[in-house]
Amino acid sequence: MDREVPSYRWFWATLILSSISIVAAVFAVWELVESHFFRDVDYLTLHTLYITRGVASSLLLASWAAWFVLRQRRQSEEVLQRSREHYRRLLEVSPSAVALYDASLRVSEWNQAAERLYGFSKADVIGRALPTVPREKDEELSKLLQSAEAGEPMAVLETLRRDARGTLVDVQLSVLPFREGPGACQFLEVTEDIRERVRLRQTLLEVEKLTSMGKTAAGTAHHLNTPLAAMLLRVQMMRERVHDGQTEGDLEQLEGSLHFCQQFVRRLLEFSRRPAAQKQPEDVGRIIESVVSFLAPALHALNAEVSVDIEALDGSRMLGDRNLLEALFSILMSNALDAIPSGGTIAIRCARPSSELIEVRIADDGCGIAPADIPRIFEPFFTTKGPGRGTGLGLAIARSIVVEHGGSIWLESAPARGTIAVLTLPVFQPTGTYEEARP
Repeated sequence: MDREVPSYRWFWATLILSSISIVAAVFAVWELVESHFFRDVDYLTLHTLYITRGVASSLLLASWAAWFVLRQRRQSEEVLQRSREHYRRLLEVSPSAVALYDASLRVSEWNQAAERLYGFSKADVIGRALPTVPREKDEELSKLLQSAEAGEPMAVLETLRRDARGTLVDVQLSVLPFREGPGACQFLEVTEDIRERVRLRQTLLEVEKLTSMGKTAAGTAHHLNTPLAAMLLRVQMMRERVHDGQTEGDLEQLEGSLHFCQQFVRRLLEFSRRPAAQKQPEDVGRIIESVVSFLAPALHALNAEVSVDIEALDGSRMLGDRNLLEALFSILMSNALDAIPSGGTIAIRCARPSSELIEVRIADDGCGIAPADIPRIFEPFFTTKGPGRGTGLGLAIARSIVVEHGGSIWLESAPARGTIAVLTLPVFQPTGTYEEARP
């Protein structure tokens, strides 16, 4: 308001001074005309001239004042219109959703970012109650408005809002008091969509949890190795002393079980180590069999049937890092396990489509993947699994490993018809010495 006072003073000063100048000019001109042309007229004519001069001065002054006031009003309206357009542009280009509403949550402003975030058009909300607040968040918003009206420091809050489809959206919002003139206080709500941030944070927590579990599992495996070796030795000694056929058969089964446990612990320790990446010729078939053996407990728990056909490889090798290749097949096998029901099947088939390529197909009869999700399936942190069942990193890591080894990977899937992971890897082709072939 203080900035408008000098403008009004200038307006009235200009109008008054210009009016005085016009009246003075009219009287001066009229006096000059009378002195030259009407010096000897009678009293009645002179009186008429005086009246005419007053009327002419009034008309001229009124016309000038009207023109001046209308011009000033037009200029003020243009300034206000430009100011409003500038304000609207600022509001619309804002990347955050902006809503202006009163204490009863009746909306008076709604920008395009709010339309995109919530799905409600401006026409749907202007003049109506704010439709985005879930019922369970009413008390939270009421306290926030009270704090804003009391002039307390602005609080940035992570909360939930509801879009036009009824879906809850993770948002970060702040509420500011907005007073325009002497009227009641309104509230400006600025909101940002933080769904990706929340999902990333949850994923990182899951990754941290899985890392801790992996370290714990590796430590447990290390401690189990010694007692397993001692138990195996005891059983072998007992078999040498016992000659009863039935007891000897039981001890043989026990020895086999201990061998399986020992092998499983050994594989767990190997998987937990992170040696420096070093590529060398590796037998792909043996790596696949090793991973299947490592996942045997999970397969048994799910009563899954697994078939492995690596005959076509005939000992084919590729230049790769064994640790990374084991991680690659472990990711694909684990995804298949997560997809199949109890008693489901997984089929691993290897082929040589050419003398330079190895093809591995891992097929399951699980739930499959929706066509809309296929283009995003290799994106980091994208997962079709339920909460707490996946981080969305597995297939992204798998593709990275395949690309690093000069291969390619894709998925063939349909809902309720299972999924086939297809990957091709280059065959190791030695030329002269191994060092020459090493990339």
